[in-house]
Amino acid sequence: MTDLLARPELSVGVDEVALTLNGSPTRFGRRPGQRLSDALRGPLGALEVKVGCNAGDCGACTVLLDGAPVCACLVLAEQADGREVTTLVGLRRDPAVRALAERFHRHGAAQCGICTPGMLVAAAALLRHRAAPSEAEVEVALAGVLCRCTGYRSIVDAVLDRPSRHALGGGVGGAVPRLDGRSKLDGTERFGDDVAPPGALALKVVRSPFPRASVALGDLDGFLDTRPGLVAVLTARDVPGVNEFGVIPAFADQPVFALSETRFRGEAVAAVVGEADAVAGLDPADVPIVFTPLAAATSVVQATADGAPAIHAGRPGNVMCHGLVRRGDAGAALARADVVAGGRFTTAFVEHAYIEPEAGYAEVVEGRMHVYASTQAPMMDRDGLAAILALPVERVRVVPTACGGGFGSKLDLSIQPYLALAALATGRPVRGAYGRAESMQSSTKRHPADISIEVGATHDGRLCGVRFDATFDTGAYASWGPTVANRVPVHASGPYAVADYRATSRAVHTNNPVAGAFRGFGVPQSAIALEVALDDIALELGLDPLELRRMNALADGVPTVCGQVFEAGVGIGACLDALAPHWRQARAEAEATNRMARVVRRGVGVACGWYGCGNTSLPNPSTIKAGVRADGTVVLHQGAVDIGQGANTVVTQIFAEALGVPVDAVTIVGADTDATPDAGKTSASRQTVVSGNAARLTGLALRAEVLRRANAGEDAIIRPGDGLTVVDRGEWRGVDLSDVDADGYALVAQESWDPPTLPLDADGQGSPYAVYGYAAHMAELEVDVELGTVRLLKITAAHDVGRAINPVLVDGQIHGGVAQGLGMALMEAYVPGRTENLHDYLIPTIGDVPPIETIIVEVADPHGPYGAKGLGEHALIPTAPAILNAIRHACGARLTDVPATPDRVLAAIRAAREVVR
Repeated sequence: MTDLLARPELSVGVDEVALTLNGSPTRFGRRPGQRLSDALRGPLGALEVKVGCNAGDCGACTVLLDGAPVCACLVLAEQADGREVTTLVGLRRDPAVRALAERFHRHGAAQCGICTPGMLVAAAALLRHRAAPSEAEVEVALAGVLCRCTGYRSIVDAVLDRPSRHALGGGVGGAVPRLDGRSKLDGTERFGDDVAPPGALALKVVRSPFPRASVALGDLDGFLDTRPGLVAVLTARDVPGVNEFGVIPAFADQPVFALSETRFRGEAVAAVVGEADAVAGLDPADVPIVFTPLAAATSVVQATADGAPAIHAGRPGNVMCHGLVRRGDAGAALARADVVAGGRFTTAFVEHAYIEPEAGYAEVVEGRMHVYASTQAPMMDRDGLAAILALPVERVRVVPTACGGGFGSKLDLSIQPYLALAALATGRPVRGAYGRAESMQSSTKRHPADISIEVGATHDGRLCGVRFDATFDTGAYASWGPTVANRVPVHASGPYAVADYRATSRAVHTNNPVAGAFRGFGVPQSAIALEVALDDIALELGLDPLELRRMNALADGVPTVCGQVFEAGVGIGACLDALAPHWRQARAEAEATNRMARVVRRGVGVACGWYGCGNTSLPNPSTIKAGVRADGTVVLHQGAVDIGQGANTVVTQIFAEALGVPVDAVTIVGADTDATPDAGKTSASRQTVVSGNAARLTGLALRAEVLRRANAGEDAIIRPGDGLTVVDRGEWRGVDLSDVDADGYALVAQESWDPPTLPLDADGQGSPYAVYGYAAHMAELEVDVELGTVRLLKITAAHDVGRAINPVLVDGQIHGGVAQGLGMALMEAYVPGRTENLHDYLIPTIGDVPPIETIIVEVADPHGPYGAKGLGEHALIPTAPAILNAIRHACGARLTDVPATPDRVLAAIRAAREVVR
């Protein structure tokens, strides 16, 4: 590597760099210190090279330099002088690389797609040197490229050219390759930092370096006068509307720019706008703003102590909100229980760590604000921006770019207000992209939890009472804290029948980072406490842990802890039944291994999860529109943002099934607040169910109109193509498409669907969700009892998805959720000021994720489209507790604090030995 990156002798004038890019000689101006990644993306226009960290940690910018893979962000542009650089676009000329990309496509190995160019380049480099590598060689070769979506297993399968376990097919139930997949694989997908027009101004946000600080603005005008190329410094005084945003209107509390005081490290105070080179060279510390640190409450204990300063007025004791579900008499049930288990459990801040940092651009077009950005919620963005800009909503347009991972954090406004304010102030297009440290400082996190739980059971293992109390650190501002506080008590029982139950929660403000939505909205934290306690009971009573869960599993007709009764669709029992033979075999193998083992012990653990799809007891509609053009083209206006989970494909499959046409006959118009109706935010595992139902109804309505115009029966076949033809009992009939509307449609249908729910009463009784999904995971692992290290061997994941609309995408969601769950279990903990990069903050790499066997269970739900249920969150919830229970099975170590790092595992092993003595 030293020789590869050594600075060569300059072969051209001092003001130029000359290199060969993808086989073509090219020259560009030399800039001292310029990274090769910046040169490729800037003057050379190679936007297929992605930048996720600028530190060599993520590998998204991997290219070939003289045939060897390197991180372009670690190479100076002048080091490439006289050399050959090959990006994905150049490699795609090789038939072998195109075949590799097709295998990625078939296996669903590109989800959000931001890491895909780097992954393909690294894989292609390996295959050029070793045509038939081993799995270990693949993992080594690709270890430098991080992926947060796929869980890596589909990538390994694609590189090794393993057969797909799902046959290709169309319509509902078919393994349709991702409809938006090819652009991810050929480098043409455009993300937030790829779409700004040439010559756009750039933006850099100035942020607080302290958890809490007073702010004094200096001579900003004088600063601009001395900085050529800078155009404006924006502060709160430049916000024409409300200097505030939030995802829940009643709790909106976060300023666009802090005024006199900041409340967390990374809070925005100003934004500097100027020509790209001037902004790139700016040190935010040079901006004349004085931060004076103040005493900060950086823990819940400090924030709730007597006399603690109020972080927000009107929230006494710094408590933002509470949640409660109460049914029966939990205290009496626990008193009569034969065994009571539980204790105190804690979890850490967890970073989303999407590979694409927040990015986008804004411009004013004919008096309207246009914002292009990576987002999960374009309509919410539009409404929030309109309030900040003091514009009517119809004068704001939000166009989501490709989203390089979101997992919940890109539901909140991030860079969008600054871009819009800058474009409004300067009258020019303005672009911006956060650096990795800035992204990690300013973005929302998974809520840290402090949970106390008591679970009672009778001597035969029947659960007879649960008492659960949780405190969540919601950080400096509300974000999705109220949703977490209200969702968790509903879910803290797990998918089990519990007649006597009391669960409370509270969200507390601190001067920590804002905690928001992250795949599960607090349910993964509660599942850890419950599922470890269930293993306590199994051990105490000498029962099999899986059988204990099976005998207590919810079933059709049995009330949940909210008193809701589902007459059909409860699939947790089916998940456990599907897992049972794998469980018995794995436990037997572990026992046989451990009879001979001393230092390295094997364990097998199980855990369950459930998750309600959509908002909790609130309206949650989606609207989908479709039309037929005069030439017979069928167009689907699909506003459900695809963040890698596959909404573009799944919603289209459902619509095509309902209309009765092949999937490839449908043209998609993607999310755009000007072009697509409101399909709601991409969150809470809602799009397959809610937008899917809206798409089904739209397809049925459009089909009915086509058949009416053709005077055809319900079983007729619709054939789009050159015009629109209907085949009815062997007779071919054309459909008149000559009369079109202003949008060019001869036929139009638009339908909505809102899940039937009921509000929760004061005790949390009601019908919070129309549809739940269910899961049971089994973890197999080894523990080195002398070092405390854990090595995962396999995860087996059984998921009831109601109906697998697309089984390849189902596998992909499960794999990605498992990977994030194991990260939460074993390694991930965000610490402000210490883990603000992807080197110190660890997420699973390709070598950390074991083989994952997915078991797709289909217990149809009467509310889901074609019986389907959501999946995104469910895939993460049981993983961490299954791992913790497996560690305990291996060595007796009972873990109550995550992540279970080696020091914690070793301490728990020693504590378990002391108990035995």
